[in-house]
Amino acid sequence: MREKRKKSHRPSGGNRRVDQVDNEEATFNPYLKAAILKVVENQVRNSDPPETQLALERLLGRGYSRKQAIEMIGSAVVEEIWAVMHDHKPFDRARFTTLLEQLG
Repeated sequence: MREKRKKSHRPSGGNRRVDQVDNEEATFNPYLKAAILKVVENQVRNSDPPETQLALERLLGRGYSRKQAIEMIGSAVVEEIWAVMHDHKPFDRARFTTLLEQLG
């Protein structure tokens, strides 16, 4: 009888920082990615939270393209969603701000 392996229920990055990208080919859901990027665009447009707009301006100032910066911010959004959904924690603006500050 085959032994079942425990699945890791951690974000795919493990202990990596939110701005680091895996070099391995990863499968992803393009619809989910589009939804996350739309969340980021809405946050920037509405300046809610304002830290998202500040992060975008900082990343653009460091030479990242707008597309790169939005995707990087999206990774912070995913990390916060993970904390809320998986770890059953309420949205934590300070935690989210810290994730944004770690980018780039």
